[in-house]
Amino acid sequence: MPAPRFVEQLNAQIGNELAAHNQYLACAVYYDALTMPQMAAFFYAQALEERDHALMMVRYLLDTDAEVVVPGVDAPTPAFDDLVAPVALALAQEKRVTEQINGLLRTAREESDFASEQFLQWFIKEQVEEVATMSDLLAVVTRNRDDIEDIEEYVAREHSAEGADPTAPRIAGA
Repeated sequence: MPAPRFVEQLNAQIGNELAAHNQYLACAVYYDALTMPQMAAFFYAQALEERDHALMMVRYLLDTDAEVVVPGVDAPTPAFDDLVAPVALALAQEKRVTEQINGLLRTAREESDFASEQFLQWFIKEQVEEVATMSDLLAVVTRNRDDIEDIEEYVAREHSAEGADPTAPRIAGA
């Protein structure tokens, strides 16, 4: 069984991942309302990915006979000033989640919880990718804020259907 302190923090992280899901959903709806189908699809997919991250954490806790607590989450930011704002918010969110995952890893190490430390390795790699993706997208959206077609073309080209990662932790309910 994971260390109690780690379990408490991982349950909190489930809430963080679900909050990220809701925020990405709000971003997707914003772009969908602007008739930007590529950006909308990108953020709808990001929302599902964040939900899956929460469910990976649920599965880990279930598999290790630890208590699962699904916390409530605050409402997402529902409106944005311009095309750039949702992506800037997303990048800040990914940087915050990176710090949260690093904090979980730190706790696992402090508690000599080796199984939990190993579980988190995939999330460490995932966060590097997520921050890089959002950094690149922010640069493109900022540079092309007046050319929606260029933004849409970039997303279609760079973020077309990606395959499943066979090294990813199992998802509860999948």
